[in-house]
Amino acid sequence: MRALTWHGRHDVRVDTVPDPEIVNPRDAIIKVTSTAICGSDLHLYDGYIPTMRAGDILGHENMGEVVEVGSKSTLKVGQRVVIPFTISCGSCFHCSKQQYSACDNSNPATTSDMSETLYGYPMGGAFGYAHLTGGYAGGQAEYLRVPYSDVGPVVIPDGLEDDQVLFLSDILPTGWMGAVNAEIEQGDTVAVWGCGPVGLFAIQSAFQLGAHRVIAIDHYPRRLQLAKQMGAEILDFREVDVRDALFEMTGGIGPDACIECVGMETHGLGIDNLADHAKVWLKLGTDRPAAFRQAILSCRKGGRVSVPGVYGGMMDKFPIGAFMEKGLTMKTGQTHVQKYTRQLLEMIQEGKLDTTWFISHHASLEDGPDMYRHWHDEQDSYTKIVLKPGLAKGEVKAKQEKQHEPA
Repeated sequence: MRALTWHGRHDVRVDTVPDPEIVNPRDAIIKVTSTAICGSDLHLYDGYIPTMRAGDILGHENMGEVVEVGSKSTLKVGQRVVIPFTISCGSCFHCSKQQYSACDNSNPATTSDMSETLYGYPMGGAFGYAHLTGGYAGGQAEYLRVPYSDVGPVVIPDGLEDDQVLFLSDILPTGWMGAVNAEIEQGDTVAVWGCGPVGLFAIQSAFQLGAHRVIAIDHYPRRLQLAKQMGAEILDFREVDVRDALFEMTGGIGPDACIECVGMETHGLGIDNLADHAKVWLKLGTDRPAAFRQAILSCRKGGRVSVPGVYGGMMDKFPIGAFMEKGLTMKTGQTHVQKYTRQLLEMIQEGKLDTTWFISHHASLEDGPDMYRHWHDEQDSYTKIVLKPGLAKGEVKAKQEKQHEPA
């Protein structure tokens, strides 16, 4: 089969690789119909996530048609399914508490030792995201092996297009969990750092959960416009001092909740971020957490900070004094996707959530390397890319502009 493979920093290729096979009775094989490039894939593209190996198949936002099942799978051949990016057994201590991304059984011992050294405990398994998370092949390919297929996949009812449900695999539940972790109360003012796909879903989710005001922070004009169309007030961090602006907009109190959707590759010209850039360049660090620091310093006393943004190493200059003295609460973590998919699918069916409006391009798998480059270099115009293995090479389709009104 054909698949997108990682070969080093800024080196993604389309290779012919062996087809996946059933190796466990709980496995299933899907023929991939849609797979997206995620913002966190850029951390792999930029070489910030360790333990990638040449030839690793990328992709953790996947869906398709079931074509083969193991004897203990609950799926049936012919079903359309969305595959959560987290691989979870469904029965360990953490899965029993619906902490699916912390599954104890999905990361093989040969690879979990690496993450245990870094983080104190082994990470759960995930598709297409380095050997820290199990070394599983991703779904930016024609076919995908799905472990624990009796636990994770979401069977899609007839009448829903791929674009409406694909993001149940990752970014929709990630944005939703980011808002849930912010413990939003009716009438709250919520600030969201980053208007990429996760940030936009966090904005949409915050309104669904009762926020009165959402203030979105970014610097890409198109992203800010998308946030504004959803009802958010917007701040371009190149034009204002974000902390001063939030102070003024909230009458000197600060946002009730801050959701940091940027992660380890923060933009910005602040002294702290320039120092972080230098440390990354000198290989003295991996994370640039300027947005994280800003969220902690901007949040009101007694407020809540939620961090769905991805981090991988050690954070420098963490404002622990502000965090403690202000009495903040913080929640973070990889998304417990399976905890939220049923509820979110129902909301999509009821028209409460729209998941299609920010897709900017559909492209073939063969055009994947070019799409990675565009996604990396032109994030203002390439807001979300969906790869379709069924399209012919060069058949890139830019989606028509669509005005969005929040559900």
